[in-house]
Amino acid sequence: MINRTLIGLFLSAVLAMPVFAQDNSQSSSSQPQAAPATGTMASSSATTATGKEPLQPETREGFWGRLNPFARKKYVQRQTQPIRDRINELDELTAANTKQIKDVDARAQQGIQLASAKASEADQHAVDAGNRAQAAQATADQATTRLNTVQQVVTNIDQYQPTTQTEILFKPGQTVLSKNAKAALDDMATPLKGQRGYVVEVQGFASGHGQAAIATSQKVAESVVRYLVLNHDIPVYRIYLVGMGNAPLPTAAADEAQPKKRINGGRVEVSLLKNNLEQLASTDTTSSQQQQK
Repeated sequence: MINRTLIGLFLSAVLAMPVFAQDNSQSSSSQPQAAPATGTMASSSATTATGKEPLQPETREGFWGRLNPFARKKYVQRQTQPIRDRINELDELTAANTKQIKDVDARAQQGIQLASAKASEADQHAVDAGNRAQAAQATADQATTRLNTVQQVVTNIDQYQPTTQTEILFKPGQTVLSKNAKAALDDMATPLKGQRGYVVEVQGFASGHGQAAIATSQKVAESVVRYLVLNHDIPVYRIYLVGMGNAPLPTAAADEAQPKKRINGGRVEVSLLKNNLEQLASTDTTSSQQQQK
């Protein structure tokens, strides 16, 4: 009986020793650690992600050392709870940093797109300005050309140059136009319809002497003028008529040494003279067509 009692007491002591050792370790862990120096704590807090003091390893090993074979579940949970809290805080900080990075990246991309759009718009404005400048330069060049042309036309407005010359012959005592004479006048006058800047010079010549020759030459010249006005609608103010009588016919420069011949019958010299007004009209038409294009 006594032996059983001694064995029971021995087993009770053996079982109580782990509990006592665990309680001692709990009490030692619950006691606050010695506070480190202020500068060290500030520097360590500044270097951690959570801004808290880093976890300190347990320096006191207790009865069983660092590994307690009889540790209970609550004891393990209390030992690992600070680690879980720090891990959760780090997860939260990581998620917050990731969100901030995404926001910054989104704002940066938006700023880059806005800057690119502004640059494209500025380029388009520059291209439009260049096109307008080129159009203005082209208009200025056209205006300069037009001004030079007008100046030249105005300078030479009274300078008529002979372009076409037609000779109409009449038999003595006759003032009626022949078929060949009408055909020659048609060839000269038909292209004049709608034109400007021209005059028609009609010089009549006739055989005879004195005033009789002048009157005859005037009549043959008037027959030519009458045909041009009635059949080709040439304005009278564009026709200049002169009765030359029996004046000698003009000869070429090479024949000046030869004596001038006088005609037998009637003869009319029809000369078409033009200035630069027609050239100015054609320039105006060309400029307006280019502007329309």
